[in-house]
Amino acid sequence: MEKNTARFEKFAKDFTAVVDAHENDEVQILEKGRSILQELVANDDWLPEEFAQPHPEYYQQYLLHEDPQDRFSVVSFVWGPGQSTPIHDHTVWALIGMMRGSERAENFELGEPGTPMKSLGVDILEPGVVESLRPVTGDTHKVSNVYDDRVSISIHIYGGNIGKIARHVFDAQTSTTKPFISGYTNRPDLPSGAQAVQ
Repeated sequence: MEKNTARFEKFAKDFTAVVDAHENDEVQILEKGRSILQELVANDDWLPEEFAQPHPEYYQQYLLHEDPQDRFSVVSFVWGPGQSTPIHDHTVWALIGMMRGSERAENFELGEPGTPMKSLGVDILEPGVVESLRPVTGDTHKVSNVYDDRVSISIHIYGGNIGKIARHVFDAQTSTTKPFISGYTNRPDLPSGAQAVQ
């Protein structure tokens, strides 16, 4: 089936216009960008099949669009049955739109060194739902596919080229941090850790 590539092209143009107008105001970017992403994920007719392929062991992080100035990037996350991330942060703002299936996001707060992290609750994302994250309000979480028998796909926009950004994974029992750079499944030319982390 032929994909509606014009839909994604319009989305990228519209989101770029928002960033152009509000480049130093992430609150405005998130507010105005939410409806643009919501419209995109409400229509499951545009994502090329090569960016919707699961891996039997690891979730996949496909780069769909990178702003030439690295002000934002758009990624498809493809979750095989039961797959999940470690606890991780982002260090930049993010919008997350659910398109197929469902995601479970458990939010965490760092504990004192050597003590467990504190769970701040769980959010379930269903198709059409768009959530936002900001480092200043907490952007540390663990994400997993709700389903053990099917693929889930979400579309993420990050306030930078997320595949190049140094971030952290966390040990839930000790609050220990470890740096990583995620890279992208479809961009082996970029540096990456052992496995992409959302």
